[in-house]
Amino acid sequence: MFTRFNKTTPTGRAGAAVAADPALVEKPGLTARMAAPISQKTAAEAMAADRDKKRKERLTELKVEIHKRLLEDLNLSALESATEQNLRQEISSLASEALDEMSVALNKEDRLALTQELYDEVMGLGPLEPLLKDDTINDILVNGPRRIFVERAGKLELSDVTFRDERHLLRIIDKIVSAVGRRVDESNPYCDARLQDGSRFNCMIPPIAVDGSLVSIRKFKKDKLRIDDLVKFGAFTDEMAAYLQAAVSCRLNIIVSGGTGSGKTTTLNALSSFIDNHERVLTIEDTAELQLQQVHVGRMESRPANVEGKGAVTQRDCLRNALRMRPDRIIVGETRGEEVIDMLQAMNTGHDGSMTTIHANNPRDAISRLENMVAMAGIEMPLKAVRSQIASAVNLLVQASRLQDGTRRMTSITEITGMEGEVISMQEVFRFERLGIEPSGRIIGRFNATGIRSSFSDRFRQWGYDLPASIYEPTI
Repeated sequence: MFTRFNKTTPTGRAGAAVAADPALVEKPGLTARMAAPISQKTAAEAMAADRDKKRKERLTELKVEIHKRLLEDLNLSALESATEQNLRQEISSLASEALDEMSVALNKEDRLALTQELYDEVMGLGPLEPLLKDDTINDILVNGPRRIFVERAGKLELSDVTFRDERHLLRIIDKIVSAVGRRVDESNPYCDARLQDGSRFNCMIPPIAVDGSLVSIRKFKKDKLRIDDLVKFGAFTDEMAAYLQAAVSCRLNIIVSGGTGSGKTTTLNALSSFIDNHERVLTIEDTAELQLQQVHVGRMESRPANVEGKGAVTQRDCLRNALRMRPDRIIVGETRGEEVIDMLQAMNTGHDGSMTTIHANNPRDAISRLENMVAMAGIEMPLKAVRSQIASAVNLLVQASRLQDGTRRMTSITEITGMEGEVISMQEVFRFERLGIEPSGRIIGRFNATGIRSSFSDRFRQWGYDLPASIYEPTI
């Protein structure tokens, strides 16, 4: 292939790396016969790694040069109507001509890889494209052009994918945000958006991002996870699922709380599957993520201000307007600000069965967070009045947690039973009990009932959900 990829001699870079390795310096008791195979193996691995690195660098250089020619030769206005097969053939043909003009010979494997990367640059998101197509990846985290991490099975790992430089990364960011009518520049250095497949995208660029642009992508699940799937994955038990089905069907107001990446949105999606198809549901989100399976669903998404600082539409604006659209239920993707006031009032004024998510470490913290958000909204109300409003509006708190082994569990289901003096009274019905940890780091635990019977048992029965008393009995 390339002449610069020829094997280096042992006195070259690879040989120098081997000689400098203290692990290969002869030690007492280590015979020359034992050291020789180790040295040869390490030298071979170093030379192979060096060849592979040079090969990737050369392919990157070729891709940059050919990409410039493609932009000059391709009819960009015709790309929208072109089929994928025709476009791939055209890119392959132009790339072959460019390689011939540059007198560069590539094997078949490298030609296919180069054509695919060029296609991704023209029609996709460049280096991010193969990561987006990998179904085993849940999150993509970019820390500058050279360090791209991915999350698989709850664990972060560094990928071998890189951008050419910061300008290359910024071009891909601009391509994403401009597709949804948003912008990112020095005056507005961060942005929330979504990809064409629904994946959630967030970015922050220099000068706010010190070591290069920061990008996080929460990938969109093509297969909607149902309650049965979550039970199968061990997120909770059949008994908890039966209880949650009764709670949603009987139109209890539910808040799903948890930390970042704990599975709040996934849990909310699964809970929404219990909503009857005859009900009108309106969803309000900053970035549309919910995948409701009902027939009668109206989706709303907030909008940031334009360049002049005008035209912003907040979640609170959407929520106020939703109250005039005859909803049976209102689902807010995440409550994080002043919209909490309208959300609580909606739950208190005839929109039973509404749901939302908030960030909190446990159910008691979730209540405190609601109180704080009411205070931050600038509403001057006595604390007792705020707590009374919360106690009458919210019926159920579902706590989702991501454990240190990467697994996601529904660690608590807690009911709000009213007020005792100036304190909101709560009772936990189900919890996840941690029993230990395996040598591999996996958490050992079990789901268990607390022995407290639901305060909504009569309501369940009136709606036709007569849950057996056995589901509330704890396992000893």
